Amino acid sequence: MSMNFLINAAIPSPLYFSQQLNTTNRKPIRAPLRCSTNNGEVNDLSTIPSQIELGAQDNTGVSKEEFRSSSIEREMKNNDIWRLFKEAQRNILYLNKQRLDAVEELNKTNREKQLLLEKIEQLEVEKQAGLGKGNLSIFWELLLRIDSMVLTGMINSGEASNLRKLVFDYKVSVADLFADILPEGDADLLAELRRFGSGSKKNGFHIIHICTEMDPLVSIGSLASYVTGLSGALQRKGHLVEVILPKYACMNLDGVQGLREIKAECYSYFNGQLHANKIWIGVVSGIGVTFIQPLHYSSFFNRESVYGYSDDFERFTYFSRASLDYIVKSRKQPDVLHIHNWETAIVGPLFWDIFVKQGLEGTRILLSCHNLNSLCLEHPDKLALCGLDPARLHRPDRLQDNTKTHLVNILKGGVVYSNKVVIVSSMHSKGRIIRSLSHGLESTLAIHQDKLLVAPCGFDSSTWDPSNDKFLTENYCAEDMKGKTVCKVTLQQQLGLSKDASTIVVGCIFSDVSDVFLENLKAVVRGAKMRGIQFVFTGTNKLPSASRALVSFQEELKDGIVIFVDSYDDALLHLIFSGSDIILCHSFHDPLLQVPVS
Repeated sequence: MSMNFLINAAIPSPLYFSQQLNTTNRKPIRAPLRCSTNNGEVNDLSTIPSQIELGAQDNTGVSKEEFRSSSIEREMKNNDIWRLFKEAQRNILYLNKQRLDAVEELNKTNREKQLLLEKIEQLEVEKQAGLGKGNLSIFWELLLRIDSMVLTGMINSGEASNLRKLVFDYKVSVADLFADILPEGDADLLAELRRFGSGSKKNGFHIIHICTEMDPLVSIGSLASYVTGLSGALQRKGHLVEVILPKYACMNLDGVQGLREIKAECYSYFNGQLHANKIWIGVVSGIGVTFIQPLHYSSFFNRESVYGYSDDFERFTYFSRASLDYIVKSRKQPDVLHIHNWETAIVGPLFWDIFVKQGLEGTRILLSCHNLNSLCLEHPDKLALCGLDPARLHRPDRLQDNTKTHLVNILKGGVVYSNKVVIVSSMHSKGRIIRSLSHGLESTLAIHQDKLLVAPCGFDSSTWDPSNDKFLTENYCAEDMKGKTVCKVTLQQQLGLSKDASTIVVGCIFSDVSDVFLENLKAVVRGAKMRGIQFVFTGTNKLPSASRALVSFQEELKDGIVIFVDSYDDALLHLIFSGSDIILCHSFHDPLLQVPVS
């Protein structure tokens, strides 16, 4: 056994010294300690109450006081050593925790990056399989690669926003310029994008629509064609435009190009908890569209109709909050959030009370109202479902309804919390709307009249122009009306009416029906049927009660002269307008009718 080992074993620990000093009645240790060296010699170490003898040196007497003083100093030094050791141990544990957190964050980033890489690989496989890659496919792959650069930390959110605008502004050019470099790494692609952007002078707005309809995916009223037409017109002027929609079960997805799910976590707050959503993306009429599909609240949009349910407030409030959560998660920084009608008007209060400080300081809110009669009145406590404070908002200058003061008015909240408000009307001035058509919002509109604008319905009148309407069997114009006769016969044949071009056909389109109006209409139809006049009724499934009333009306006649179309069909609606000799509607104030009638 080595001498070092034996000496170390013989030296008392700090705890030993502490116990020795604190024990006054303990007898001193007298037993000698012997340590053998490597050459076999033996050194004696004897401990006696008054002195310590060391065999290799001259013995020196040490008084009890000196020994105690030396022991105290030794204990203090040992205590200092242990204190430093504990501090070092705490520092090591803290650094280890930081390291584990960093590793977890890195792993999460790598997982997200891998998902994006797999998506890009999938696109490459589709290309090799002969599916082809048009300009829109290249356009959206570039956007996905920009998202990948954000997630991997190559670029910040500000540069990502500029690059997205660049791709949108020059989507035709970039499809040609970047097709060959797409297979290269992100670093090469980023360098090329930066070189291309340095020579670009365009700087359009980034606009995101948060809405509940879009033609041709889901078209209930005038909103659908308004969103599609406006988005296309703005993109042609060089702006970046996106649309966010709920993923309805009743939605027609045939018009979506490249529909695919984004494999990334996306949670939104509702009713005190975070809930997962599936995110889908695609291209519709050249416009990028994002679909939000709730998982926990899957029944919200898994229904036969879009509107007309008792929980419509909960459904569209969930969607509005989920849209904002998605925008923040994807680090988009739009210039304008364009919201529509009461269904997404709650975005206004949500934005300014919760989201504006989450990277959206430069964003502004634009609300368009297609029907001021649709307000949505709810109990204030329901505002808490999406994280809003009812006490803060249930005030006359905010969301409190002007007439039923115990309720909140969601559309009023959109007006109050938006930077600009567009009232969609082709026939009325701002003053007339405020005075006569505000449906209880007169005082609110008067206070905020400086930010009110009136705009006509639709931005692409050619959609309803019979000379080039793509839905018609044969086109016609004022100079050549032969095509109208063909459209009338086609309409009669499609609906099972007797085919006779000389018979007068009356097209009746309604989104609202009162009992008084129905009684008057019955008298008109009974008189007209004696002359063989045919009637075609259609409405919107936004108001199922009105549809049921019209169905009952049709059953009452029971002679085949009145046909009722029980679901909204865009192509059939075009045919009704073009094939009818007379158009009958409840009111020209109905925004659904203002574009096609004009």
